[in-house]
Amino acid sequence: MTTPTSGPATGDGAPDRPATGRRATGPTRTTGVTPARATRAPRTADRLLRAPEANRSNALPAGAWWLWALGLATAASRTTNPLLLGLLVGVAGYVVAARRTDAPWARSYGAFIRIGLFVVGVRLVFSVLLGSPIPGTHPLFTLPEVPLPDWAQGVRIGGRVTAEQLVFSLYDGAKLAALLICVGAANSLANPARLLKSLPGALYEAGVAVVVAMTFAPNMVADVARLRTARRLRGRPTRGVGAVLQIGLPVLEGALERSVAVAASMDARGYGRTAEVPPAVRRTTNALTLGGLLGVCAGTYGLLAAQGAVYGLPLLVAGLVAAAAGLRLGGARSVRTRYRPDRWGARAWLVAGSGVVVAVAMIWAGGVDAEALHPGVVPLTAPVLPLWPAAAVLVGLLPALVAPVPPPVGAGSKTRPSPEEDQ
Repeated sequence: MTTPTSGPATGDGAPDRPATGRRATGPTRTTGVTPARATRAPRTADRLLRAPEANRSNALPAGAWWLWALGLATAASRTTNPLLLGLLVGVAGYVVAARRTDAPWARSYGAFIRIGLFVVGVRLVFSVLLGSPIPGTHPLFTLPEVPLPDWAQGVRIGGRVTAEQLVFSLYDGAKLAALLICVGAANSLANPARLLKSLPGALYEAGVAVVVAMTFAPNMVADVARLRTARRLRGRPTRGVGAVLQIGLPVLEGALERSVAVAASMDARGYGRTAEVPPAVRRTTNALTLGGLLGVCAGTYGLLAAQGAVYGLPLLVAGLVAAAAGLRLGGARSVRTRYRPDRWGARAWLVAGSGVVVAVAMIWAGGVDAEALHPGVVPLTAPVLPLWPAAAVLVGLLPALVAPVPPPVGAGSKTRPSPEEDQ
């Protein structure tokens, strides 16, 4: 019996090792660093930069998604440039596709897109039928005009339709559609029940009603998809007036039953229970809360309007301070504890901050270069994409990189609940 021969002796006195056919993994002569140590630092950095899988401990609070979406909606309300509006819709759609779950409310994004397209179509139809004050020199066609009495001066039904008025209506409708789609993105990414957990104690009664309203539409969309699939499998038509009438009543009934069940479960857990407080504290709370909310509304309108940017910010800050003080006092009426409150980590602040950056950049661009955000229609000019506002809109893609990745559909459902179900 022969033994394997040893390799050549090394010069550093190390014992000879048998040749096994594997490449030596010892220190090299040039760097003296093993491959395992050389790759440890890049792997650690990659692990820190890569978004983790979403679970109950790291799922983003619903308020972070709503702040991000409201920032995009604010940016959409500041421009009529179709290129910027399309970019905002694309950013919102990409984040929704990358980070939404398979929960019922996550399936409502397509419905908001269809609503936005419907709004654009209605705006164009109204412009064609009722006319527009926008003058135009490029007539497309002429409709029969209905004669109106003298007291209806300024109102026109039918008449000449120009390209300028259609383009203006298209820009105006696209702005409203983009705003609705951005709000729909928040509705698809944020859990309404978790949003209620973040509300102050003074708003729990109103929060129950809001959650019922917010869960009604997603549940209705899910029921429509389920009933249409069932009818398709049975060979029945899913389009047409007859199919809509046969699907409508079960859909409304099922969505209302689910929403009422959510409200009943909240009431059983103590939502709406209040404690006795002195009348002076109650009146002060009402005055601060009402005055603060009015200030927030006036300040927000000032920021959204082109002429109210000077007084909008002070009113908004004063309204937020007064509303926060009123809600703080109103929280003394709440007698229930908060179970596992949502914590705002670095990823949540990055998501919310990206939406704020987009809104602030668009407001700033409106004061610096208003013509780029509002392309003219008289005369007709092709819209131009402004570079740095477009770059600021791309900051809204940050949630697709830093937000926790939802688990695949059906993965882990038997072992652990999803972040939305574990409430």
